[in-house]
Amino acid sequence: MTTQAELVLLSLLAEQPYHGYELEQVIEARGMREWTEIGFSSIYYLLKKLEGAGWIESRLEEGGRGPARKVYTITPAGREQLQAAILGALSTPQRCYTPLLLGIASLPAVPAAEAAAALRQYTEALDARLTHVRQRWEAQKPLPYFVEALFTYSIALIQTEREWVEKFIKQVEAQDGQG
Repeated sequence: MTTQAELVLLSLLAEQPYHGYELEQVIEARGMREWTEIGFSSIYYLLKKLEGAGWIESRLEEGGRGPARKVYTITPAGREQLQAAILGALSTPQRCYTPLLLGIASLPAVPAAEAAAALRQYTEALDARLTHVRQRWEAQKPLPYFVEALFTYSIALIQTEREWVEKFIKQVEAQDGQG
């Protein structure tokens, strides 16, 4: 099974060959960390792993200045894996293990007023996140339809979560004094 981070790298290498630092620059420039987890420190580890699996290959490329760099290219087996991973991602919902759910499951351990205050902080953080995603989206326009979808999906999720948390805060506040 391909991880999200591996899928990111395979999809970028399907576009064109890159060396590791260029991959980091593209990931950052496209705001890919807004919708997937891939750390800068894991890129080289994952490239080595993908190369070991036969999904990418590397060659040394002499640079004008500095040492030669490894440039990575996707292999035919990598393209097959990429397509399978894309179709799997598009067809199979994944569970989300958010700390919010753990906090809700443990709610009886804290006073209702404190829980409501913490949930209000959560909505403030969602508001900040929403503003950040909208700013990143606006800064990158115009975008291809599928990249637009990444932003509109993220915005819809944040807005829906915020609405749900607001309703839940009312339930929590209703418990205050009933405990």
